[in-house]
Amino acid sequence: MTLSYLLGRKPGLQLAFFPNLDPDAVLETIVAFANTEGGDIVVGADESGHVWAGMQAEDAEDIVGMAITQVRPPVQVEAETYELPRGTVLVFHVGRSPELHSLPDGRVLARRGSENRALTGQDLTLAAVGRATGAFELEEVPGATIADFDDDVIAEYIEHRQRRNPTGFVGPTETLLKQIGALSERGAATVSGMLLFGRDPQVFLPQAGLTFVKFPGVDRHGGQGEIGYGRRVDVGGPLARMIERTWQVVWESMDKKAVVRGLQREEETEYPMIAVREALVNAVAHRDYRIMGRRIEVMMFKDRLEITSPGGLPGYITLKNIVDEHFSRNPRLVNGLLQWGYIEELGLGVDKMIETMVSAGHPAPEFRATPHSFTVILRKGHEVGVHHPRPQWEGNMNERQMKALQWVQEYGRITNRDYRQLCPNVSAETLRLDLANLVDKGVLLKIGVKKGTYYVLKRKPQ
Repeated sequence: MTLSYLLGRKPGLQLAFFPNLDPDAVLETIVAFANTEGGDIVVGADESGHVWAGMQAEDAEDIVGMAITQVRPPVQVEAETYELPRGTVLVFHVGRSPELHSLPDGRVLARRGSENRALTGQDLTLAAVGRATGAFELEEVPGATIADFDDDVIAEYIEHRQRRNPTGFVGPTETLLKQIGALSERGAATVSGMLLFGRDPQVFLPQAGLTFVKFPGVDRHGGQGEIGYGRRVDVGGPLARMIERTWQVVWESMDKKAVVRGLQREEETEYPMIAVREALVNAVAHRDYRIMGRRIEVMMFKDRLEITSPGGLPGYITLKNIVDEHFSRNPRLVNGLLQWGYIEELGLGVDKMIETMVSAGHPAPEFRATPHSFTVILRKGHEVGVHHPRPQWEGNMNERQMKALQWVQEYGRITNRDYRQLCPNVSAETLRLDLANLVDKGVLLKIGVKKGTYYVLKRKPQ
């Protein structure tokens, strides 16, 4: 990443800023990044692009040394130094590690949004287990080599990668494929390489396909009550092609109608395009490819769309924290799809699904998890082209507030306790301010005092 690109972004899951050098805080962030999704640390400048004086190039060597000598196991960090007219800026690049790392005091940190948090108890255990599953991506596929890769797919990936990072890797294709884990050091194709670039991955990994089925009713029966479906399509190929083909099939199978809103003509679909895309990409990127005998399933019913991926929730992710937390079972596949552009920014897929479904007048997505599968359910709130009331909520609202409003619409009221259960990893004060903001906007009405306080809609959607 170029410095100008980093300075144009806000801190988050994979980016942190330290205007002044704080070695301990930087080391904590290095550990948190290595234990989560990797990331970049900018020292000597803030997110607005302002450069702070006082940084020295030698400071980079000290930080890299600390990551090697004080962290267990050591973390390999790449450092870049930028000498600017206003001062020196250091950038540290941290990759996602296959191991869990701890600080000298024993703490194991992980990245949560733009913060570093300590893992304890069950979260620590699940993170360790999830780490072990990520090694499957680097396993060699018996009998497969670079000759089994599709040259056009590789070229497309490299084009997108260079567009995203013009100053990134430049060198032989085979070297790049080894660097990203698509090829082993001895030149054998790995699981991640076959899934991303294979000419026909399903020959080697039969479980890596996808099945789309459209049913005429609300269950898996035909129109006369018999078991049957209206359309079935089996989709294969490398992941990028599989996503595109599946999206095309879903698009063809959805009801669509041109509607006029104001002076603009729009095409309305059964389900928001963004929500479907995010659910599909998440299923492909995060399924457990170790599970044999089952493909990703996309089931379209009259009233809902269900996308099921084999494998339970990864790492420390639960149904309660799925919106606020992030953990990749397949970090190399995720990074590949990120470079390709299918994932815009890590950790925001669930947020986008909720936001686009609710804003389009549909219920928020439902999430179901078993030990061996995970399902996203998108339900229709109205038929295509049929006039439906849409919430006219004033101002910009964050995803938490939209969840709160969805709760109120479903249950009639919300309490502070309800809101804490909806957002268990957010501070009570932040949630209180969220609700107070909705009251100030005139959307919610506060009733009662102290422990008996609850909130209802002050103004129904128009």
